[in-house]
Amino acid sequence: MRKNILVIGGTRYFGKLLVQRLLQAGHSVTIATRGLASDPFGDRISRIRVDRRNESAMRAAFANIPGYDIVYDQMCYNPIDAAISARVFGGKVKRYVMASAIDVYRPLLGSQDAPFAESAINVLAQPIDTRYPWHDPNLACESYVMGKLQAEAYFYRDGSLPVVTVRIGHVLAGAEDFTGRLAHYVDLVRSGAPLRYSNAAAASSFMSVQTVTDFLVWTGMQDFTGPVNAACDGALSAFDLYQRVGMALDEPVKAIPVKHAAEAGQLSPFDLPSQLMADTSRATQLGYRFGHSDHWLDNLIRQHDLAFV
Repeated sequence: MRKNILVIGGTRYFGKLLVQRLLQAGHSVTIATRGLASDPFGDRISRIRVDRRNESAMRAAFANIPGYDIVYDQMCYNPIDAAISARVFGGKVKRYVMASAIDVYRPLLGSQDAPFAESAINVLAQPIDTRYPWHDPNLACESYVMGKLQAEAYFYRDGSLPVVTVRIGHVLAGAEDFTGRLAHYVDLVRSGAPLRYSNAAAASSFMSVQTVTDFLVWTGMQDFTGPVNAACDGALSAFDLYQRVGMALDEPVKAIPVKHAAEAGQLSPFDLPSQLMADTSRATQLGYRFGHSDHWLDNLIRQHDLAFV
C-alpha cells in the first residue's frame, strides 16, 4: 500500500539510501532539510526547507499539512528536537521512527559479557536537562550521547507520538562513508603500519548501510512501537576488523597490544574497553532476520582499497 512519508534529513549516508528505497517501493516521499545539501531525487520527491531545531519554523512549515503515515527522523539529537517533533506532529502521524546508535547506550551498560537487549536500558529513568544549550554547534559532539538518550526519554514520557527508536549497530559503508572508520583500517594495512589495540575481545555490532536501510523501511511498515535493536550477526573487535582487512587484501598485518593509556596514544575506531553487542531477538520475534557481516564486509574493504589506490 502506498504511504505518505516524511524523512527529516535524507540527503546523506543511509538517509539518502532510505529515500531511494522508499521511492522504489512506490511511496510518496517528502524530505525536510535546511536545503544546504543537494539531493539526486529530482521531481520524484517533495521538499520542505526548514531548520528542524527552530520550533516556529517547523510549526509554520507543517501547519497546513494534514499528516503523514510515517515520519523517519534522522536528525533528532536531543530532547529539544524531540519536544519540537511532539508538538508539531502530535496527532498527525501514524508512525514515528527515530534513528539512534548503539554507542549512545554504552555509558548505561557498563562492562557487558553478553549482547544487550532493549530492556537492559531504562531510558525512562533518564533526567531531561532543560537548561543545557543543546543547539550550540560547539557542543554537538560532546552532547551527542546524552542528547540522544534524553530525546528517547522525552518521546516515551510524552506519549503523543507512536514512536519506534531503532538502535543501530555501527554502520559501515563504501566510498560514501564520510566517517573514515573502515578506511582507517584499510590505510593501516596498505601502509604496513601496526595496529595498537587495547582489548582484542571487545567485540561490537556492525551493519552495512544496505542492511540498516532495509530494516528502517521494514520497520516503517510494521505496527510495533518502542525500542528495537538492529545489528548483523558476526560482531567484531577493532583487532578482529584489522585482521579481517589483512585477510581480504591478502596482506600481512601486525598488532601490538597496549595495557596502559599512556602507551596507547590515539586508539583506532571501535577499540572499546568492553563488548558492545546488540541482542536482536526482539527484531527476530517481530519477523525480521539480519544477515551476517561475512556477507558484505570483504566487499566493502575492497571498495575502500580502490579508494586508497
